[in-house]
Amino acid sequence: MKIKVVVTLKNGVLDPQGKAIQQTLNNMGFPEVESVRQGKYFDLEINEKDEVKAKSRAEEMCKKLLANLVIEDFKIL
Repeated sequence: MKIKVVVTLKNGVLDPQGKAIQQTLNNMGFPEVESVRQGKYFDLEINEKDEVKAKSRAEEMCKKLLANLVIEDFKIL
């Protein structure tokens, strides 16, 4: 089963990379971009037929490795 995971910085956590991307886009002629928050995307292929079990395992993976829970949130899609 394929599981998609998106990891983003929590609100209030500074995102210098996102700020640099936003400034670069502005300088490239995209002045309408007011802010950018960057993150990580994971495409997991899990050997499990049951969707609930697969998502549960993906959540465990996020909590143990894929996301830094102090500064990041994750969403399993």
